[in-house]
Amino acid sequence: MKRFRWVKIGTLIALLFLLGISTGDYHPIPDAQAFAGTGGSTYDQIKVFSQALSIVQRNYVDVPDTREMVRGAIKGMLRTLDPHSSFMDPDMYKEMQIDTTGEFQGVGITIGIRENILTVIAPIDDTPAFRAGILAGDKIIKIKDKPTKDMSLMEAVKLMRGPKGTDVTITIVRKGADKPINFTITRDVIPLISVKTKEVGNDIGYIRITQFQKKTMEEFDKALKKVRKDKKDSFKGLIIDLRNNPGGLLMSAIDIANRFITSGPIVSTKGRLKNQNYSYNAQKKGTEPDYPIVVLVNGGSASASEIVAGALQDDKRAIIMGTTTFGKGSVQTIYRLSDGSGMRVTTAKYYTPSGRSIQNTGIEPDIVVENHTGKSTGHIREKDLAGHLANEQLKGKKKAAEGKDKGAAPQMDLVPDNPKDDEQLMRAVDLLKGLDFFRNNQPPGTQGKSEKTTGQ
Repeated sequence: MKRFRWVKIGTLIALLFLLGISTGDYHPIPDAQAFAGTGGSTYDQIKVFSQALSIVQRNYVDVPDTREMVRGAIKGMLRTLDPHSSFMDPDMYKEMQIDTTGEFQGVGITIGIRENILTVIAPIDDTPAFRAGILAGDKIIKIKDKPTKDMSLMEAVKLMRGPKGTDVTITIVRKGADKPINFTITRDVIPLISVKTKEVGNDIGYIRITQFQKKTMEEFDKALKKVRKDKKDSFKGLIIDLRNNPGGLLMSAIDIANRFITSGPIVSTKGRLKNQNYSYNAQKKGTEPDYPIVVLVNGGSASASEIVAGALQDDKRAIIMGTTTFGKGSVQTIYRLSDGSGMRVTTAKYYTPSGRSIQNTGIEPDIVVENHTGKSTGHIREKDLAGHLANEQLKGKKKAAEGKDKGAAPQMDLVPDNPKDDEQLMRAVDLLKGLDFFRNNQPPGTQGKSEKTTGQ
């Protein structure tokens, strides 16, 4: 049996492509340990399930499909755990193994389930869904005239994926719209590009990471090298944009953080089993010079994005700017079952270098900046998901923290396409220019003392 480390938003990984995942050896748990638990003997509970299955097989009005009943039971079992544990049938499990260096064919959106409704997390840039006008917060009520009520994420993925050039009709309910809206979207090949750059100023570098994939580190290094080369001696600092980045591969996030941290922990994970406890430490080799960095985040920045932001914040290597992040502080492991199906199971929580958990709380920016675009949409955060894991570090603050936005959907700033309309981006540019001016206009003999101010 194999296991895979996964830190993407479990309920949000329906990107209409599924990322490749890193592998490691799995050591089976002895039966006695596997069945140890609370709430009575596990063997007794399995006996009850067996009785129920037998009754249905003997007495149901039609001949039932035992395989589908068992799979349905597994789905229900995992749903009782947390929002990120889920079942994959063999087809979906195969999709999980798609190499991230390849491509997929679909419409290009990330989706999740909120209040039992299939909801758009965000359209992927430059995809058919993005060009059609699908927005974050749109509620999908039908796919190909099939109601999405009680539909799993994997089922939704199956319906929306398909060959390039074929159409799929999606019916959505949008806040402020008088009636449901139909979008007929032509599927296309969606390139797996995770790093993008653009000009935001003659002396400021800008790199956006849309998600953390197998080749993200390679793409990031190429982009950073080009930025440094183009700016040459005028280079005043770097903006790393993680807004609306739902996460991805754990090791990819660690590699990005390691590019800017010289020593010490980057992230640690802790689970019930010893083999889920890891500490990932920075290596000095290949670390970038100590120039100013601003990391942009918002409510769509999750999981692996939060690992990078948290590491750079704790190390005081970068200034975190924007709005509070998603707040997913857990790690999922993928297990293959004997019939070719699979399970995604939450096996650990992760912690920033200072030891803090961001589960349900997210990363609080050093500088809070909203994007007042005139448009905003309800945005899902971890604390809004039914059955989310508790944050053991909140203790007495737990109820206040989790009840703060009860009954009201958090708002996400929409990121404008034009940099000049992007308030968060422009504030980051101004901040880097200000830091550069400060560094270069100090009294003689004090320049060296200002080095660590670049990350505060």
